[in-house]
Amino acid sequence: MLVKHELVNKIKDYFGLNIYETKIWLALLKKGIASAGEVASISGVPRSRAYDVLESLEKRGFAIAKLEKPVKYMGVKPKMIIDKLKNNVKREADERMVELSKIKSSEEFLNLESIYNDVLSPLKKEDFSASLKGKSNISNHIKETIRNAKKEVIICTSVDDIMPKIRLFNQTFQILKNSKIKVNIALSGNETLIKQMSEKFGINFRKTKINAKFFIIDRKEIIFYLSKKSDDEGTAIWVNSEFFAEAFASLFEKALRL
Repeated sequence: MLVKHELVNKIKDYFGLNIYETKIWLALLKKGIASAGEVASISGVPRSRAYDVLESLEKRGFAIAKLEKPVKYMGVKPKMIIDKLKNNVKREADERMVELSKIKSSEEFLNLESIYNDVLSPLKKEDFSASLKGKSNISNHIKETIRNAKKEVIICTSVDDIMPKIRLFNQTFQILKNSKIKVNIALSGNETLIKQMSEKFGINFRKTKINAKFFIIDRKEIIFYLSKKSDDEGTAIWVNSEFFAEAFASLFEKALRL
């Protein structure tokens, strides 16, 4: 069976198999039912390795051994493999979530928090200014900072940035509403879309020509992006300065009134 090397490598990576496992699984799918000797001949895998590889595929659910002698194997339908892998990923993610939740109540985590707070307390506010890199890191920092808001959150971004993250922003806005935090949001972009988003979230989004993306929390902290690109290597600056944040918020409000 001639299978392009590129296809073998892609299937190997997609399903987490090694080269021999991939070749023998493909041989089983092609043949339907085959013995170890037959799949070795079809796949080009050494016969001495075919038995071990077939046992491995059987344990992992990629092959089924028929109840006959000599033993023959069937390849499991790819769609069934995909469904199984999806269920495995979901189960592992759920188990990991439970583990992470338990960590918060552990003595070790409390010690970590204590160490962090002991170091944090003597530092000056301006010591907290930092560069944030990576889309995920920036998003997590924004989410955590907004959750700690006490009075007000100012957001300036584009409607195109809001739309792909409707679920995330909806959760954030709901948290702010429940906490009775004042929310002031200005969006750039298509005015019709802005109205649609405003109705969807139940928040008055103001139209702005400001082509920027920043978040101001309690007029004490500000996070602003250095680029409008939304790739994984984005960069933002976090500044914990009441003087700077207040000045930035005032300029923002003045620009909206123009």
